[in-house]
Amino acid sequence: MNKIWLIIKREYLTRVKKRSFIIMTVLGPLLMAGLMIVPVFIAQMSDDQKKIAVIDETGLFSGKFKTNEDVKFEYITSDLEAAKSNMKKSNWYAVLFIPKTEVAIPDKAVLYSEKQPSLSMRSYIEHSMQYEIENLKLLDVYNIDKKDLESIKSSINLTTIKISEGGTEQKSYSEISFVLGLFGGILIYFFIFMFGAQVMRGVIEEKTSRIVEIIVSSVKPFQLMMGKIIGVAFVGLTQFLLWILLTLAIYVGFSQAFPDKFTPKKHEASLNAEKTLVNVEQLSSKAAMQPGNEDLNNVIEGIHSINFMLIIGVFLFYFVGGYLLYAAMFAAIGAAVDSEADTQQFMLPVTVPLIFSIVMLQFILNNPEGPIAFWLSIIPFTSPIVMMIRIPFGISPFELLLSMGLLILGFLLTTWMAAKIYRTGILMYGKKVSYKELFKWLTYKG
Repeated sequence: MNKIWLIIKREYLTRVKKRSFIIMTVLGPLLMAGLMIVPVFIAQMSDDQKKIAVIDETGLFSGKFKTNEDVKFEYITSDLEAAKSNMKKSNWYAVLFIPKTEVAIPDKAVLYSEKQPSLSMRSYIEHSMQYEIENLKLLDVYNIDKKDLESIKSSINLTTIKISEGGTEQKSYSEISFVLGLFGGILIYFFIFMFGAQVMRGVIEEKTSRIVEIIVSSVKPFQLMMGKIIGVAFVGLTQFLLWILLTLAIYVGFSQAFPDKFTPKKHEASLNAEKTLVNVEQLSSKAAMQPGNEDLNNVIEGIHSINFMLIIGVFLFYFVGGYLLYAAMFAAIGAAVDSEADTQQFMLPVTVPLIFSIVMLQFILNNPEGPIAFWLSIIPFTSPIVMMIRIPFGISPFELLLSMGLLILGFLLTTWMAAKIYRTGILMYGKKVSYKELFKWLTYKG
C-alpha cells in the first residue's frame, strides 16, 4: 500500500507542477467565465439608436411602429426619391416605403438603406406590419376587435404531484430534473474521456521512454497501474475544483465591479406584449388570481425541493467510479501499444458504451422510468452517465444500491483484467498487438 501511495504522490505532484497544468488551470476558468461575461458586455454594447424614415402612402401605419432603444421611426411626407437622396444629410439609417396598393389592405413594403439591415430590425418591422394588417382584416372581414380576441386567450398552469409509496404527496418539477440530469450526465462523460485519456498517454510515454523498466524493478505492475489511475484522478478532481472556484470568483468579481452591466435592463415589452391590450380590470383580476411571478416562484420551489446532498453524493460516486472503471481499460490500452496512433483499434469497443449513453440521452430524459433507462443505469459501462440522468427524477433506493454495487464489481473486474494485460504489455515493444494476443495475456497464469 505504501508503494501505491508513493506512486500516487509522484503522479499527482509531477502533473500539477507541469506548466501545461498551471496554464490550463488558469486558462480554463478564464474561458468559462468569459463565456458568461463576454456575452453580457456584448449585449450591453448596443450601437447608437438608428433612425428610420417612414413614407406611408396608405396612411394605415401612422404611429404604429414603436420606437425603442435600438431604432427610432420618423414619419415623413416627402417623395421616395427625395428621401433616398437625403438619407445621409438627415442622418437616416434607412427609409421604409409602404406603397399604396389597389387592394384595401397592403401586404408589401420596401426598406432602403446603404448598409445591410440586421435580421432583428427586419423582423421587427415585418411583425409590426403583420399585427396591424391582421387587426384590419379582423375588423373588415369578421367585424372582430383584436382586443376582444386577445382577451379570451388563456394559459393553463399544470401542477404535477408525485405520490410516494407511503402516500406522501410532493410537487415535482420535470423541467428542473431535465436540466440537472442533462448537465450531470454530460459532465461525467467529458470527465471520463478527458482524464482517462491522460492515463493512457502517461502509460504510453513511460513505456516508450523505457522509464517503466526501472519503475517495475521496484514495484509490481498492478501497483504501478493503480497508483497512476488514482493519481490522475486526484489531479482531475483538483483541476475540476479549481475551475469551479476560480470561475465563480471571476464571475462574482466582474458582477461586483460592473453591477450595471449584470443588472437586467428594463427593456420595452416585446412586440407581442406591447400588442396584447388588457384593460385595468383584467390586469387587476389576473393579479388577484396569480400574485407575484408564478414562473419564478415555481423555479424557486423546484430548486428548494431538490435533494442536493443526495445528488452531489451520487454525482461524486459515479464521477469517481466511472473514471476508475474506464481508466483501468485506458491504462491497459496504453500498455498494449507503442504509440498513440495504435490505440484506435482498441478505443472503439471501450468508448462505444459511453457514446451510446450520450446518444440515448434524449430518449432517457423523456422516459426515465422505462426499461431501457433502467437497464442502462444498471450496467456498469453505461450507469455513470445514465444513472446521473435518472437521479433528479427520483428512483428507488434498491435500484441505486444495485447500480452502485455493480459499478464497484465492474471496476474490480476491469481492473483485474487490465492488470493482466498491463503486466505483460508494459514491457512488450515493437510488436503489433491483436485481440487474439490480448486474450492470451488475459489467460496467462501466475
